Amino acid sequence: MRFPLRSLIARFAVAVVLPLAALSAVSITAATAAHAQQMPAGAKQPGEFPRAKLTAGMFVIDAAVAANDADREQGLMYRTNLAPNEGMLFVFNENAVHCFWMKNTLIPLSIAFMRADGTVTDIDEMQAETTNNHCPKNNGVYALEMSKGWFTSKGIKPGMKIQGLPAAQ
Repeated sequence: MRFPLRSLIARFAVAVVLPLAALSAVSITAATAAHAQQMPAGAKQPGEFPRAKLTAGMFVIDAAVAANDADREQGLMYRTNLAPNEGMLFVFNENAVHCFWMKNTLIPLSIAFMRADGTVTDIDEMQAETTNNHCPKNNGVYALEMSKGWFTSKGIKPGMKIQGLPAAQ
């Protein structure tokens, strides 16, 4: 029996390529589900953090607020995405150098460190799931994490101010 080449290619695609593509989609979905399932018992869900509306120039930021030890420790760990202008604001009890790392943080982030008056002192880029320390050169009481590249894409630089910050503790 003879089949035209085009027919053989079509049969090959149906028999081999489509099942492989479906298997890949299942693997990706399973990997995403595995990451989502890693959230430990007792960890806060994203919607359970208090929220603050901040402004950076003309940009409005929807920030989850981490103002106690447990919330600061969890931060954005286990999250798989952020909305375009969503982030997390860390509020500290003391004016000091507060360092961050990305253990169990699944998405790359940018971080801006700020003084009590909201002045940005330092901005750093952080890779997902790393344990490198990210420390500002200056003391501060706030840190704001956003999706990687957010500050650069909005033209936010050290010396600029973030408005709407809740009172430091």
